[in-house]
Amino acid sequence: MIRMKKSLWGVSALLFILAILFLSPVLIVLMNSFKGRLFISNAPFAFPDENTFARLANYYEGIFKIGFFSAFGYSLFITVFSVLAIILFTSMLAWYITRVKTPLTRLIYFALVFSMIVPFQMVMFTMSKVVNMLHLDTPAGLIVVYLGFGAGLASFMFSGFIKSVPLALEEAAMIDGCSPPRTFFSVVFPMLVPTAITVAILNAMWIWNDYLLPYLTIGTNHKTIPIAIQYLRGGYGAVDMGAMMAMLVLAMIPVIIFYLTCQKYIISGVIAGAVKG
Repeated sequence: MIRMKKSLWGVSALLFILAILFLSPVLIVLMNSFKGRLFISNAPFAFPDENTFARLANYYEGIFKIGFFSAFGYSLFITVFSVLAIILFTSMLAWYITRVKTPLTRLIYFALVFSMIVPFQMVMFTMSKVVNMLHLDTPAGLIVVYLGFGAGLASFMFSGFIKSVPLALEEAAMIDGCSPPRTFFSVVFPMLVPTAITVAILNAMWIWNDYLLPYLTIGTNHKTIPIAIQYLRGGYGAVDMGAMMAMLVLAMIPVIIFYLTCQKYIISGVIAGAVKG
């Protein structure tokens, strides 16, 4: 018993140290967001004091310089509708390719799985060309692009969960007169909620923080938050560190709130999608 208690204390101490290491970058950014820009480089790990405390000046300056609310609106629009599109279309696709066994559905399934192992750098130039040809280089068009890149993992997770759903439930609904769309939305989709929330969290965190894909497709015409923050870089490598730290804090808040609200569903959703995947 004593040996077990010592082991638990050791594990707890290790987890505590790891928690500090993971949280320290966030705490440093938060701390420096309230300091004058001249003091951030000289003492980045020091707490703000009466000489270095800048109150909310960095936040006001950053919001004014980068047009924060406009960038926030574009990021919110793209993230929300991309996640909704991924959940809706990939769940329907996963149900179809899981229940209908044909060579074509097997090919689609393996193509989706294969898409998860292709590095983005291999396709980004051809992707940019196709996006321009199809006139998808707008915030609304970017939703379609995110749907394509997010379809692989989401379909794989939904398909894994649907395999564990008894087929008799769907057959009973169809005997009662339900059409295939009504069977999906009335019987199957409610059971997919834990997996859908997991897919939503993973994709929302990725899309909200993504810099490269919006920069390659819509450029600087419609700045999302990660792109707008880069404009705090001045000439000759100068960076307004105070405003940048403040904007990073504001950019983190929505995704942290969303994650904390839904994080309890992540493990259950991943396990549900991986049981028979």
